[in-house]
Amino acid sequence: MYKNRNHKKEDQHRINDAITAREVRLVGDNVEQGVYSLKEALRIADKLGLDLVEISPDANPVVCKAIDYQKFIYQKKKKLKEQKSNAVKVVIKEIRFGPQTDEHDYNFKLKHAQQFISDGAKVKAYVFFRGRSIVFKEQGEVLLLRFATDLEDIATVENMPSLEGKRMFMMLAPKKATSKKKAAPKEKETKEE
Repeated sequence: MYKNRNHKKEDQHRINDAITAREVRLVGDNVEQGVYSLKEALRIADKLGLDLVEISPDANPVVCKAIDYQKFIYQKKKKLKEQKSNAVKVVIKEIRFGPQTDEHDYNFKLKHAQQFISDGAKVKAYVFFRGRSIVFKEQGEVLLLRFATDLEDIATVENMPSLEGKRMFMMLAPKKATSKKKAAPKEKETKEE
């Protein structure tokens, strides 16, 4: 049975003697569910060699579960870890332009952006203005809009070009289009005709 009376602030659940409610709804395995006085619920949990853990403190009456507290914490941490591993990780790649980027450099960066987007990453394209080059902010906006139109078949614009300090940036995200596997049969069909 869990005997640590010094609860850390990170502990979310009150257990055993730390529960303050007079009546509790008792749930758990091998327990007759129902509303009991706190003393009776503690006695039942102690008889089974388990801890009384406050699961839902906002309910009326408070819901408590007769379980092994260490096992409960372990399972909760395991579930959180599993949720984190299943979460989608968003990767943001940056592409930097100058206000007067040459055609070759533009095409080179466009090719990289296409690769990043096909890999599933978001692209943050920005034009960096140095010194008096801020005078050419219209050129920077035109460059970013051209960039967006060149990528419109594989990406959607999340944020239109906006100026923040000496940077004008725009966010692009991959389209939720069909995967490469689904696109391949369509190509074969057109070749056969």
